[in-house]
Amino acid sequence: SLLRLKELELAKLGDSDVHVKMLAAPINPADINMIQGTYAILNPLPAVGGNEGVGEVLEVGRRVAALKPGDWVIPAVTGLGEEIQVDFLIIFAMKTWIDFSPGDSVIQNAANSGVGQAVIQIAKASGIKTINVVRDRPDLAKLVERLMALGADHVITEEMLRKPEMKDIFKSVPKPRLALNCVGGKSTTEMLRHLQPKGTMVTYGGMAKQPVMVPVSAFIFRDVRLRGFWMTQWRKDHAQDQHSLASMMDALCQLIRRGQLTAPACTEVPLQDYKAALEAATKPFTSSKQILLL
Repeated sequence: SLLRLKELELAKLGDSDVHVKMLAAPINPADINMIQGTYAILNPLPAVGGNEGVGEVLEVGRRVAALKPGDWVIPAVTGLGEEIQVDFLIIFAMKTWIDFSPGDSVIQNAANSGVGQAVIQIAKASGIKTINVVRDRPDLAKLVERLMALGADHVITEEMLRKPEMKDIFKSVPKPRLALNCVGGKSTTEMLRHLQPKGTMVTYGGMAKQPVMVPVSAFIFRDVRLRGFWMTQWRKDHAQDQHSLASMMDALCQLIRRGQLTAPACTEVPLQDYKAALEAATKPFTSSKQILLL
């Protein structure tokens, strides 16, 4: 097996150190890609898996003033995790790339994922309509009901993207100015066709492991824009602009406090059962985030 549990000796606490006990950590697609060796950043082996989580401060060095035992903390680096990444993405896109007005719309694929559910909620809180694309599945009706309860305006399958019935949606919702893609392949190409002229598609993942194919006519006649977003690179580019990071984090916290942004459906798994959690996280049509309890 590539993975195993290992106990390590806790380092002695220095004057400027903080001892943190991790409480919970999700298994995200990026974590699995790192294990598979297909992610952009690969840590030297042996390495500790995972990028995201929440921990409790147990002890602080005598020079540490900003934290105290009992405080809860999240990692400040290593990508901030996939969930926070896309939360930042939608806020950053709305503030920087697209001059949104209330009533505008966004289209996204993999809408049932944790990040897709966050997009639905953030967009709704901002008065923006969402068109949400999911794969067809046996329990489709239940999934549609759950996403609509979160605030989705429309939930459609990938197959419907190619059907004339899409015109009915645009009788009540304007064509989207922003498309969020984390799949690739045909789903992305079809989603792109519904963008407004001068619309922007942002790719932040590639779960289908297929290229993004764009018709030449989309560039020439509709002037669509394609961009990528990777939180790790964004942090590097904005290393001197901590205000932007703090501002977006504050915006997310405000949404959470108001009950407008909630966590996706989760399955809590004891750490010793990590193999079962990894297997569940890689199964198709998974809508529940696997959370390792440490």
